[in-house]
Amino acid sequence: MKIEIWSDYVCPFCYIGKRRLESALEQFAHQNEVVIEYRSFELNPQASMYSGKNMHQMLSEKYGMSIEQAKKANAELGQQAAMMGLVYNFDQMKPTNTFDAHRLTQYAKSVGKDKDLSEKLFYSYYTDSKLISDHDTLADIAESVGMNRDESMAILRDSSKYANDVRSDEATAKQLGITGAPFFVIDRKYAISGAQPIEVFLSALNQASQ
Repeated sequence: MKIEIWSDYVCPFCYIGKRRLESALEQFAHQNEVVIEYRSFELNPQASMYSGKNMHQMLSEKYGMSIEQAKKANAELGQQAAMMGLVYNFDQMKPTNTFDAHRLTQYAKSVGKDKDLSEKLFYSYYTDSKLISDHDTLADIAESVGMNRDESMAILRDSSKYANDVRSDEATAKQLGITGAPFFVIDRKYAISGAQPIEVFLSALNQASQ
């Protein structure tokens, strides 16, 4: 069974959805037969590297709400994350462009480190408040999961490296009618949109295995 996951590192529901799928897999009888592939999806390809604004300000401006309303919404989202054992530091989070993080993940896929890197990128962004568009930061994260730092940096500095792989994933998403993240596709037959409850994931897994 193959599960493809289209997600973005600055998508708070993507990290929650990832954890819920993992929890469902722990209860799935055929978990050892599952192969997971991470696919690139940019929520905002035109996003700046980092404007200096925090998540409360970004949410306030995007939806025309007050800072207080934005903080309340983020607090509720943080509670959902906490239920899955995740820590979201909204005050220090650095919203940014994720294209290079996705290119690095594509490279990680070629050396069998994409699962480790994806998890560390999510953690670095939400919990450690790292700027995951900064090349030195990305190279450090790559090294921390056992990837070659110099090779990672060389790829990051050459903007053409693995760019086509990112665009290919995004083109496939468009072909499949995927307009948001996270989006989970099982064997190209079953689809789960969004960070659904664990029970929904488990039901889909059991249905797909029949």
